[in-house]
Amino acid sequence: MTDGTALEMRAMDSAFSPGSPTEALHATLERHRGERFLIVMQDFPDPDALSSGWAFKLIAQRYRIECELIYAGTLSHQENIALVKLTNLPAQRWTTQTFKNKDLSLYSGCIFIDSQGATSQLTALILEAELPIVAIIDHHNGHNELPVEFLDLRPHIRATAAILTQYIQAGLLELDPDSPKHTQCATALMHGIRSDTQNLTQAREDEFLAAAYLSRFYDAQLLNAVLRTARSKRVMDVIERALSNRVVQNNFSVAGVVYLRYEDRDAIPQAADFLVTEENVHTALVYGIVRDEDEDVELVVGSLRTNKLTLDPDEFIKEAFGKDSQGRFFGGGRDKAGGFEIPVGFLSGSNEQSDYARLKWEVFDARIKQKLQELVNPSDNPL
Repeated sequence: MTDGTALEMRAMDSAFSPGSPTEALHATLERHRGERFLIVMQDFPDPDALSSGWAFKLIAQRYRIECELIYAGTLSHQENIALVKLTNLPAQRWTTQTFKNKDLSLYSGCIFIDSQGATSQLTALILEAELPIVAIIDHHNGHNELPVEFLDLRPHIRATAAILTQYIQAGLLELDPDSPKHTQCATALMHGIRSDTQNLTQAREDEFLAAAYLSRFYDAQLLNAVLRTARSKRVMDVIERALSNRVVQNNFSVAGVVYLRYEDRDAIPQAADFLVTEENVHTALVYGIVRDEDEDVELVVGSLRTNKLTLDPDEFIKEAFGKDSQGRFFGGGRDKAGGFEIPVGFLSGSNEQSDYARLKWEVFDARIKQKLQELVNPSDNPL
């Protein structure tokens, strides 16, 4: 470490509020100076996860910690693809097979960002490999049961990108307006905050302050280019299918969209976003069976969107769909939004046009509607 860097780090030490999350993270990173980490996002990372993971990677570099920013699923939402391409965001796809083929001795730990491990296929492999979990940073409700060195969960904050921006403001990273990489990361963070607060309409003080800080560094034209990305025809087809199949009861819209390709998975939350705008609908839930050809598995994937102030998506999803055999919830949520994934398991496979596939869909469709009916209004006719 150069004399200048040493002085800078000592200045940082004295700048942090005693007992603050920033001070604790600084101390954690200092203990791991010069090591190498994996930053693990959910399988289908959104702008909040992507931007937060990138910001953490840049912060870690100040401690000479090199990080790989990885996800196991795919980027299927058109805005997420545009964000990664237009900002040169350094995210890598690691399937479970990729992970198994890697030399894990190169890494001394992993970080979960905008996730507590439940939304990544890699978590079980990380635990099996006994790779230490150094940090978990998330804004969702706490359900973490993983052993972790540093934990920062803030469910009162609407976006993990706001948490990372607070770290930056506190001195863990000095953004340089003349650095293209810093400008691109600031743009990604702004998009992450914007996307998780419904264009700032659900933002609170933390998000507004973070956005105000980022306004000095982000590129408005670059952000507009990301936001102008058009929906694909396949996404529009799924939205059309959701409209055709929806059933509305007690202001609750439910739609099954049958089978989807793995790369079209993000059409499900986009369909839920659309259905919740219907007159006299306060909550929409859209679900379908998604097949992952690489992993040879099928999942029932669903997304919930709500405008009802008294409905907690996290509680609703957990109560409706429960836990797996290991005690992990199939889904959860945050303010105004939630989602779930249920493995199809032994019933996976078969051509989508076959009678077997049709019968399989009918069983899952009926079971999901039954679960929802018990919560929406048990005394009414079935959905």
